[in-house]
Amino acid sequence: MDATSSSWPDASHLPDDPALLQRMVQELLATLKARDHENEALRHRLSLLLQRVYGPRRERINPDQLSLFVEALESTGPPEPVPSNEEEAQPVPTNQNRRRGHGRRELPKNLLRFPLVHDLTEAEKICQGCGSQRQRIGEETSSQLEYQPASLFVLEHTRYTYACPKCEGHIQTAAKPAQPIDKGLPGPGLLAHVITSKYADHLPLYRQERILERFGVSLSRSTLCDWMARAAALLEPVYFLMVHMVLGSRVIHTDDTPVPVQDPDQDKTKTGRLWVYLGDPAHPYTVFDYTPSRSRDGPTKFLKDFRGYLQADAFGGYDGIYLTTPVIEVGCHAHARRKFFESKGTDPPRAHQALGFYRQLYDVERQATDHADESMAVMPQGSLAGMMCWKRIG
Repeated sequence: MDATSSSWPDASHLPDDPALLQRMVQELLATLKARDHENEALRHRLSLLLQRVYGPRRERINPDQLSLFVEALESTGPPEPVPSNEEEAQPVPTNQNRRRGHGRRELPKNLLRFPLVHDLTEAEKICQGCGSQRQRIGEETSSQLEYQPASLFVLEHTRYTYACPKCEGHIQTAAKPAQPIDKGLPGPGLLAHVITSKYADHLPLYRQERILERFGVSLSRSTLCDWMARAAALLEPVYFLMVHMVLGSRVIHTDDTPVPVQDPDQDKTKTGRLWVYLGDPAHPYTVFDYTPSRSRDGPTKFLKDFRGYLQADAFGGYDGIYLTTPVIEVGCHAHARRKFFESKGTDPPRAHQALGFYRQLYDVERQATDHADESMAVMPQGSLAGMMCWKRIG
């Protein structure tokens, strides 16, 4: 069933609200635009297919056709001159142009700057016309952004040992600063660099292994992997503190995503689950929890001490939490709207009416976002949860 099907109701069955009707028209226009784009793409693909099946194999051009372009150029004459007014020559800026920006941006003030002076040689300072000494009358300064590759270096820790010459004892050696890995090779800076490169810059360990080889240091991937495990154990107190802070939120937003995990018992990977839990503005932390499957045991165990609003999708694993704990369920309009969007082809009247409601909801959300800072300053603490639920459902 398409948007022009006879199943559309007549005018007597349409809503009376002008704002809702306007949103429905906007949704219909968006649907028709998407359909036109899809039809144009299908026509293009069909044309290419017919050309490949029935058309000639070679793309030939009749030489006589080239004269058409010559006649067209002669008829149009020379190109129009560019307006001298700079404002007339420049196109009207759009949001996309403002986002991307044009021209060279100013370099940050906090970057180190090293002055390089370029001067004439003594021979070049002699005037070629009369042989007199040239006098400096000005200077030109320009900035160039340069990069110095990172470098590895070795810290040699020397610990002095002392003893009492009279007692011939009481020996004591100076203590070394605490290290992230006791008796380990990596310093804190190198360990932080490997962690950041892997988890923030998505640089796998095998690539970092090759990068370190270019510095003349051979570190196997298994060694780097062991560093990651030791660093994870070292950061456990920080992680559990973040979990405690997130569970203290009035509102928690959660979702899960599948991740491939190596299975030592099989030749292929298995699918694990990574659950994300996002705290409210008073507890702005994001923590992850891994489970080997998508069973309800994962979120149930993680949220056993949580008391507040939980916003999630319609996964059935959350139902037990809502029924057995004082956690309040908050639905997700993004997931609900998706079902109406998918129903545009099977039930267009009701689907577009629902999408019109969502347009009105998003308008309210945009207005709330514009006034979020002002509202937060005067909002009572008790209404914070309601505002967050309303903000996140879009």
